[in-house]
Amino acid sequence: MKTEYDIIVVGAGPAGSMAARFAAEQGVSVLMLEKDRDVGYPVRCGEAISKAGVEEFVKVDPKWIATEINKFSLNAPDGSEVIIEFGDAGYVLERRNFDYELARTAAQAGVEILTRVYVNDLLFDDGKVNGVKYEYKGEQKEVKSKIVIAADGVESRVGRWAGLKTVTDFRDMESAVQVTAANIPVDQNTLYFYFGQEVAPHGYFWIFPKGKNKANIGLGISGSANKKKYAQYYLDDFMNKHYPDSPVLTRIAGGVPCSITLDKISGLGIMLVGDAARQVNPLSGGGIASGMIGGKIAGTIAGEAIKQNKPEHIFTYDKAWKDRLGKRHETFNRIKEGIYNFSDEKFNNIAHSVLKIPIEKRTLGKVFTTALFNNPSLLVDIAKVFVV
Repeated sequence: MKTEYDIIVVGAGPAGSMAARFAAEQGVSVLMLEKDRDVGYPVRCGEAISKAGVEEFVKVDPKWIATEINKFSLNAPDGSEVIIEFGDAGYVLERRNFDYELARTAAQAGVEILTRVYVNDLLFDDGKVNGVKYEYKGEQKEVKSKIVIAADGVESRVGRWAGLKTVTDFRDMESAVQVTAANIPVDQNTLYFYFGQEVAPHGYFWIFPKGKNKANIGLGISGSANKKKYAQYYLDDFMNKHYPDSPVLTRIAGGVPCSITLDKISGLGIMLVGDAARQVNPLSGGGIASGMIGGKIAGTIAGEAIKQNKPEHIFTYDKAWKDRLGKRHETFNRIKEGIYNFSDEKFNNIAHSVLKIPIEKRTLGKVFTTALFNNPSLLVDIAKVFVV
């Protein structure tokens, strides 16, 4: 390792790897630091992603595809099931293999990668971030850089150390729990979603197949709903009712920031990407593809700033992100706020109405239009997302 790099990326998840790769592709020196011993471990994710979300960055490889998805199953509290067919829509990933592949593309572009590194502070020069302090193999070390990109997840400390406001309202921080279980007899090409006060108040419950009758089963509920019953209660209740004899292979839990992007995601020598920047889709809670997009934008701009010797260029990142996905996420957030407080009766009525639409004509846009028919302002948002 050198003592100084042009750019240091903290965190080797999808957002971090893409930030590192797209910076390095411009010929600047990049170091990526990961606190865990392996890239992609532990997996804290439902692992579903759209086909377009993958293909923008890497060629699809069967070794990190658990199953291909072509249908959604939306389940109302009274048991009504709405099937929506998409065709060639997306995948459930093997995230460990997928994250390895993303990190490999970064390494191929010239990024140096070091794992089992615990970043514990930033270096500053006259108020500007210019490197990190870290612990490696029991020793305290420092490495300088012109730019630090924080890709250290929802709990991002790097952004906080840099003086950026990273606090998320507890109502927008969803409590999520998930198990991966075997012997789950569901269609391996369908994503299942369940709604209602008894399964996931102010959120949704999911079953995402993983191939060979395995599945990720979990839910996310808002911080306000979590005050009454913990997310784990709903998961245990569902498993006991539906899959009491299915072996559980893994368990994970964590917070998902289902909010709009932070007001400021760049500063003097610092940029935030992925969950650290709150680049998660606030409606679905999905953050793999949007994190990679944020990483690509940040890495590209950071590389340009170095090559042009214009440190202030990184401040264009906020607008570039907003133009690409930030405004769309604001729309999704308004839609989320419009539907998450629905009663069970409302969910049932929506399902009954959508079931009258022939299956070949059903779309997510029509589902949301039906759901928000009596809310004209949100119908405009629906049109922005699903029509335009």
